[in-house]
Order: sequence, then structure tokens, then C-alpha cells
Amino acid sequence: MGENDNHDLDGVGVWGGGFTGGLVGGIAMGLVLHLGAGQIELLGALIAGSETAVGVGWTVHMVLSALFGLAFAALVSRRAVQDLVDSFSDYLVVGLVFGALLGLFAGGLLFPLAMQQAGVAALPLPFLPIPGVAGELVSALLFAIGHLVYGLVLGAVFATVNGVVPGGVGEYVPLER
Repeated sequence: MGENDNHDLDGVGVWGGGFTGGLVGGIAMGLVLHLGAGQIELLGALIAGSETAVGVGWTVHMVLSALFGLAFAALVSRRAVQDLVDSFSDYLVVGLVFGALLGLFAGGLLFPLAMQQAGVAALPLPFLPIPGVAGELVSALLFAIGHLVYGLVLGAVFATVNGVVPGGVGEYVPLER
């Protein structure tokens, strides 16, 4: 990471990159959570009845993904961060760190609050293919991987929307800077 002299961020790129990156990252993360351990359904079941859990879970997940994408844009566009971030790989690293911190925040605060609000004392885990503690570890691992995938995709999309591409791409695709 070095001083940024390669690109300038404008309002459209910042907010468009955050929103779009949040949605694309949300889809990628949602697939990990949905296909890996049915956690999207669990999210929806905390909010609505079980008959609409998958749809509600995806809707809530995508809204939160877009909002957190905008939060990422607000943080990354700060001058202090921009002085450190100047390459595509830097945005990937910042995205991964953001995803990891978001996972800790969501798993340590948001999800327990949602459980408390729904009156659920413990997570029902019938959707896991492995019973008991091993199933809970698989669930936690997939939750962590999902958030890292979200951050990685968010960072990549944000950078690309703002004209920062991997090094080799600039050699083959004419980019206006």
C-alpha cells in the first residue's frame, strides 16, 4: 500500500461502487450461506414464519448487503484510507478486512439481537447435514467464509467501478485515466 496517485474517486463511483459491490457481494455471500448450510432460511425464519423464510431471508440479506456496501464506500472514500489504497489488490485487502469485521459485528451483535427480538434462545440447526457441535462449527465456518467472500467481492467491484483494475488488465484494455 502506498500513496494514492493513480485515481480519484467521484461521488457517482463511490456510491455506485458501494451499492453495486454490496449487491454483488451479497449475492456471492448469500449463495455460500444458502447452499452451504441454509443460513439464509434461518435469517428469514427469525423475521417471518417458516413458510416464507427463504424469500424473506434473501430480501433482508440483500438490503443489508447494499447498506453495508454503502458503509464500505463511505469508509474507503475517506482521505486517510485513500492515502493508503492505490491498487486493485489493496482494495481486495481492505474488502477482506471489512468483511471480517462485519462478520464479527453481525455474528456477535446483530444476529444475537435478532434472536432475542424473535424470542429464540438457541439456534435451531435442523438444516445442517452434521448433527451436534460439529454442525455448529460447520455453520460458524460457513458464516465466516461467507463474510470474507462478501468483502472480497465488494472490494473488487468497488475498485472496478472506480477504474482500478488488476495490473494486467490495463495492458490489454484501453482505460481512460
